[in-house]
Amino acid sequence: MRPKVKETLDKIIARFESGDIPEAVAYAMYPIPEIPCSGWSLLNRTLVFLSGTMDARGIRQWNRVNRRVKKGTKALYILVPYLKYIEDDLGENETKLLGFGVSPVFRVEDTDGEPLEYENLEVPDLPLMDRARDWGISVKAIPGNFRYYGYYSSGRQEIALATNQECVFFHELAHASHHIVKGNLRPGQDPLQEIVAELSASALAMIVGKSIEDTTGNNFRYIERYATQLVMSVHSACLKVLADTEKVLNLILYNNLEELVLPDKMVA
Repeated sequence: MRPKVKETLDKIIARFESGDIPEAVAYAMYPIPEIPCSGWSLLNRTLVFLSGTMDARGIRQWNRVNRRVKKGTKALYILVPYLKYIEDDLGENETKLLGFGVSPVFRVEDTDGEPLEYENLEVPDLPLMDRARDWGISVKAIPGNFRYYGYYSSGRQEIALATNQECVFFHELAHASHHIVKGNLRPGQDPLQEIVAELSASALAMIVGKSIEDTTGNNFRYIERYATQLVMSVHSACLKVLADTEKVLNLILYNNLEELVLPDKMVA
């Protein structure tokens, strides 16, 4: 095995041991559309996310959009398959995998030049935005790709939004609050955590003045989907998470950090 290939795979294994991989895989499933790495393998997109970015490209790819890699920047390496096209006994083409090599790419954060289309997106001034900032959580706009509308990353301390809908922001803010309340969250889309976030979002929307007709339809269907995974009714699932939901809402509405025992990294 080539040294760079081994080094790259060793990094992935180390991340598995540290517990970072599930979150990275979850967000790598939803890459920014219409950029080169959105078409890469899940493994390579996961490597990109673990390197602290959602957009990485080779030098020529950056040059084509009039950006230059900053001097002294270190590359990250993605895995590239070596393929050979051969003709079988029936005269049909067949692809044979010979092995893997690596290719250097660079994060968007390590480049300068003309702004990219998705960098011009702005987050509207949503209710309770200050609460996220109080907790040291940044809120940024991202382009959606029709499969998701936002996410909360505890590792990055950020909420990313692909829509200006308050309920989506409230859902991600509830995840952040739940993380503070619990000290940690299970990686991925855990059904109980998703129900806490959506039930909290529905309550917050009503508190800031949205009518119940505006908030309950989509929220109910979202909760129903995760309640089905738990083999529970929506009512039973909501009752099961009611205590956690109350803590999440209290923290968002009253910011009573002093009443909670928090991990050091979560204290602003």
